[in-house]
Amino acid sequence: MTLVRRDISSPFFPDWMEDFFSGEINPLTKSRISTIPMVNVFETEKDFRIELAAPGLSKEDIKINLENDVLTISAEKEIENVDEGENCTKREYQFNSFSRAFTLPESADVEKIEAKSIDGILKITINKKEEEIIKPPRKIEIK
Repeated sequence: MTLVRRDISSPFFPDWMEDFFSGEINPLTKSRISTIPMVNVFETEKDFRIELAAPGLSKEDIKINLENDVLTISAEKEIENVDEGENCTKREYQFNSFSRAFTLPESADVEKIEAKSIDGILKITINKKEEEIIKPPRKIEIK
């Protein structure tokens, strides 16, 4: 499984600049920048699992699409106003929208994909095709 992501680290764009431009509001343009949730990808003998941190999102906020073996997870949520009386020095966990894309391997059975949201974690299970599951070797007895 391949994660499609943008790489902004280069000799012409140092890490400290990434920190500067990755805040809630870009100081140069005063526009909001979305935060991309972290993801874990697992592979077992029978399936692939994607776990995406999505705290504060309901299942109605999240969209999962499959097109040409590319699984796209996206969400859009209205940012709630903050009480002006609170003294918040940094905000990192809120976002307007995000999109993550994964290229599924040929061994993935695209007809058997399940998704559920539990305690702020979106869990997607993609079964492998039966012919792709490697069966362990077994000993055949001679009679």
